[in-house]
Amino acid sequence: LERIANQLRIDSLEMICHRQAGHPGGSLSAAEIVATLFFHTMNINPANPEWEDRDRFILSKGHASALLYAALARKGYFSLSDLERWGDLDCHLQGHPDILKTPGVDMTSGILGHGIALGAGLCLAARAKNKSYRVYTLLGDGECQAGIIWEGAMLASKYRLGNLTAIMDYNDVQLDGFVHDIMPMEPLLQKWTAFKWHVIEINGHQVEEIIQALEASKAFHDQPTMIIAHTVKGKGVSFMENKSEWHGKAPTPQQLEQAKAEIGRRT
Repeated sequence: LERIANQLRIDSLEMICHRQAGHPGGSLSAAEIVATLFFHTMNINPANPEWEDRDRFILSKGHASALLYAALARKGYFSLSDLERWGDLDCHLQGHPDILKTPGVDMTSGILGHGIALGAGLCLAARAKNKSYRVYTLLGDGECQAGIIWEGAMLASKYRLGNLTAIMDYNDVQLDGFVHDIMPMEPLLQKWTAFKWHVIEINGHQVEEIIQALEASKAFHDQPTMIIAHTVKGKGVSFMENKSEWHGKAPTPQQLEQAKAEIGRRT
């Protein structure tokens, strides 16, 4: 899983560099989380993307779409060569995930803050259809400054949606600075607990901790789970780590080669 995560980092950076657009910082910080979900935890079938009993994944922080597309391609939903065409007008890979265009995308996202409410809706649909699938939503920490996140949180706890697990990519860096400076989110554990969620805090770069937290979330049948994953923005690339400028900036070809060399030394 660690090797897969680093491969997803390299894939993401290659896509962003080729397109000269995208969001590297938040793609690199969530690599272990996405690798664990797609290659270990979720019950999915790339040969049948619309399988009704599949687990669902919502990339609420839709600007990190490069990471999701890399995972989908590596999992087998579509060809790896499609990644090279990201952003082309006739390509099924959009700037933000689009359920109508891309196999494996379970919900269109990109307008920040909607992931919890959308996930709750999918969980309620599962209940109405007597299905047992689980829903996983990946959030950004800056995204949680949006009020709609907390409306969704109230809805999920009211209906006791135990099949909803949210993971917060808590790298403490957003578009133009540190989260703790722009709009502090702490105390996060107490806030989510007050909203009647089961809360787990982990190191979001340790796959063992990610696996344990995801497995633990399955035991709470009448309570949604929030996994607060402490991560590093731009993880694995020295000149990107903890730098807000790399939230939405594409590397040059020279910077890409340096980044790939640094990530390669971690595998």
